[in-house]
Amino acid sequence: MEIKANVKHIKMSPRKIRLVVDVVRGMEVWKALDQLKFVKKLAVKPVAKLVHSAIANAVNNFELDKDNLFIKEIRVDEGSTTHRWMPRAYGRATPLRKRSSHINLILAEIKDSGVKGPKKQKIEAPIKLGSEEGNKTIKQENKKTEKMSSFVKETEDKKDEKAEKITKEAAVEKGKKITDPRMEGRGGHTKVEGKSHKGFTDKIFRRKSG
Repeated sequence: MEIKANVKHIKMSPRKIRLVVDVVRGMEVWKALDQLKFVKKLAVKPVAKLVHSAIANAVNNFELDKDNLFIKEIRVDEGSTTHRWMPRAYGRATPLRKRSSHINLILAEIKDSGVKGPKKQKIEAPIKLGSEEGNKTIKQENKKTEKMSSFVKETEDKKDEKAEKITKEAAVEKGKKITDPRMEGRGGHTKVEGKSHKGFTDKIFRRKSG
């Protein structure tokens, strides 16, 4: 049985991480963790964290014994590199390559336990149908749906009433005649919309006879 775990985009060069990984390769899990405590390298922290993650996968997902595991394979691959520049004398610039790395880890069992795949979780319904609790919840849901349907109907009726009022008011306004309350039309007649009446300029240039 093999258990896999990996970590990506560690901001450290793979050459530095391989110095730590080569010490641990092929060891039992608990011996590897003890060995990492005495290595004075910055790469110890991500490697130890990855080993703990792989152990957790084996115990929780496959129900394996953590004392029966060893590091079968651990590999460090090169990740993406970011390019930067550093100013130097006489207007020169030297390149800086900030590298990253990916670590892939595979654990295996020392003694085969016969486990072939991950454990299956039993999914049970939170409330059994036909019980008293189930009937109560069904009644409550029915009441909620009835309230929502009645509320929707009321809002639709109100909208229909408003639309009818608006159409009636529009029909009444169309039937009304436009009257001039100030009686400014000729001979006291009502003005007709759209026609222009004579203004001040027409009176000035009006021609008088005799």
